Amino acid sequence: MIKTFKKILCIICCLVIVAVVIVFGTNIYVKRTASSRLISEEDAISRLKDVDCIIVLGCLVHSDGTPSPMLKDRLTRAVALQKGGVSQKLLMSGDHGKTDYDEVSIMKRYAMDEGIASSDIFMDHAGFSTYETIYRAKEVFKAKKVVIVSQEYHLYRALYVAEKLGLEAYGVAADYRTYSGQTYRDVREIAARCKDVLTTAFHTKPTYLGDPIPVSGDGDLTNDENWNNF
Repeated sequence: MIKTFKKILCIICCLVIVAVVIVFGTNIYVKRTASSRLISEEDAISRLKDVDCIIVLGCLVHSDGTPSPMLKDRLTRAVALQKGGVSQKLLMSGDHGKTDYDEVSIMKRYAMDEGIASSDIFMDHAGFSTYETIYRAKEVFKAKKVVIVSQEYHLYRALYVAEKLGLEAYGVAADYRTYSGQTYRDVREIAARCKDVLTTAFHTKPTYLGDPIPVSGDGDLTNDENWNNF
């Protein structure tokens, strides 16, 4: 019995070691794959041409209708890029899966308050995950070349997914401050990177697709009264 127990324990230890190596190896692979496409705001403005849209990845909004600090910083960066001429179009992608929780309308309103025309702001109400946002940006909004805005820790995965789905994508980080709970997010992101390596490998379809709404057109087609169409 003791020998059998030791053998089982040895097998379990080996499996744990293999799992750890796979997880951390995948994490390093994703970061290295995407790191060359992380650029500064200044480089984006001076170097990038013919960008179809700037994608803003959604984040928590408060019950009073204000964006969380992380989301506010993403929006601030995206507005600066738009006004700097990187792209005329913004694609706000986030969670609007419930009538009483709407990230994207708050995101659009913020950009409009900063002087960006409503018709230049598209809303993806079904951006329930980073993967789904990127997939829908290509298939629904017909983007081919994009700039993605989020915090740096998040951009590695977004850029990895974009490359695997066939988008030319660049990331501009929106880290204007230190965010509480970042250690937890960093750990969770390692698991999310592993998940999306598998998701992209199988080219999993998102929760919703729908009719094409090219970002070259009118962003008001994505306003709330039309969102059930996609």
